[in-house]
Amino acid sequence: MATRQKNDGVSNKNDYIERLNSMLSNNGNQTGSLVLDLFAGCGGLALGFESQGFRTIGYEMNLDCCNSYNKNLYGKCNQLFLSTKTVYPEARVVIGGPPCQPFSVGGKQKGIDDERNGFPAFIAAIEKVNPDIFLIENVRGLLYRNKWYLDEITDQLMELGYIVEYKLVNAIDYDVPQNRERIIIIGHRGIYKFPTKNTYRVTAGEALGDMAFSTPDDSKFLTPGMDRYVANYERASKCVNPRDLNLDKPARTLTCRNLAGATGDMQRIKLPDGQRRRLVAREAARLQSFPDWFMFEGGTESVFNQIGNAVPPFFAFHLAKSIADYLESSFRYNEKEITKQQKTNKQLSLFA
Repeated sequence: MATRQKNDGVSNKNDYIERLNSMLSNNGNQTGSLVLDLFAGCGGLALGFESQGFRTIGYEMNLDCCNSYNKNLYGKCNQLFLSTKTVYPEARVVIGGPPCQPFSVGGKQKGIDDERNGFPAFIAAIEKVNPDIFLIENVRGLLYRNKWYLDEITDQLMELGYIVEYKLVNAIDYDVPQNRERIIIIGHRGIYKFPTKNTYRVTAGEALGDMAFSTPDDSKFLTPGMDRYVANYERASKCVNPRDLNLDKPARTLTCRNLAGATGDMQRIKLPDGQRRRLVAREAARLQSFPDWFMFEGGTESVFNQIGNAVPPFFAFHLAKSIADYLESSFRYNEKEITKQQKTNKQLSLFA
């Protein structure tokens, strides 16, 4: 089973950065169950699992992401486009974040018709590997306009003999200094418990520390013209709260667009002298709960995309613990009991 480091579930605002850099550590003690990490990105989800003692194998088609994964993690990431025909080794756990653009509320929401839809490949992997448990992370848009497709996904996974549960959770409740709502889908054949929320929420200021008041060498300042654009953007959008980073609160959701794009919605810091500058990559990584020792491969835009698309490692750390707890239990339902649980969950979902 996975060897887990102690975590009391409550952040200490005085040592967050220290906890981030020490608890999220691939310290060579990866002796637990093998985890297949599909659509792995740069390894945010895998880092959380490796920090709980699991072994990982990643699958990702983007070269920069694979290079970042292989630079920082013990597990190997294979550069590969996943399809329904991909072959995998045996594993007790399968995790992943199938491309979410098809279902994002910020996108065109083409859903099943989007060529980036990774769910068919993920479901095929579950059928082939038949893991004890699987986990899917995806955007909250899957619960709304594309709720019909979420129902179709869960039906297909239940046909493979799993009890499927899903929940909308916010990474803010799991040591991540950022409001980031995501849907977590779990498939199992026993009793699974979602992680318990923390009682303390980490602010952007605690995560960034002195970085928030500095001017790193790679800083990019907003011009007076851009400041005027920001003012017009916030006025037109009737923005109640300024989009400048509030150090006394968790950050807004980090995305590829608001990290790399020069828009009125960009992630930015307003310095004491009134100047605004865009977040640098290391600051964005901190707000995504990547430890400082995690190094990203590729150019600036690629790095921002890797960070924006990643599952926050500290969030993954808590999810991994819940998976480890499940694997430590020997209780499993028989086929008849699984069918009964499936029907019960189906009825409950109708009233959710």
